[in-house]
Amino acid sequence: MTDLVDRARGALHAQPFSVLLGTDLMHIGADELTLRLPVRDELRQQHGFVHGGVISYLADNALTFAGALALGPRVVTGEYKINYLRPALNGTLIARAKVIHAGRRQATCQCSVYVMENGDEHLVAIAQGTVIRLPEQEGRSEADSAA
Repeated sequence: MTDLVDRARGALHAQPFSVLLGTDLMHIGADELTLRLPVRDELRQQHGFVHGGVISYLADNALTFAGALALGPRVVTGEYKINYLRPALNGTLIARAKVIHAGRRQATCQCSVYVMENGDEHLVAIAQGTVIRLPEQEGRSEADSAA
């Protein structure tokens, strides 16, 4: 499990956008994971709420990471839908994603995004998406691409 956690953290830190936003991997299991993103002023829109694009990014990334647990490291989001339920104002965004069903080439995953403030969690969005395994690159094995 330690190797999986290290690989997942490495993949997250290899994403310049995730590094820019300050996203962290909090938990990883056999078919689920949790990402965390502290709310700060630069992530807000004009009404003071966390921008929907930030919440959408977090859900998309969590869905894709969950899909990678079932399909391997070379995956992308094929599609996803998100429902915003309430605005997030302060605290920390928490995205919990899990694999619902996985085949050989694609996985269906769900994600709940919460805002945690003063020890309380409030659901702000739910998302569902399809994660697709990329074909192996010619001349590279899957083991090479995970490095």
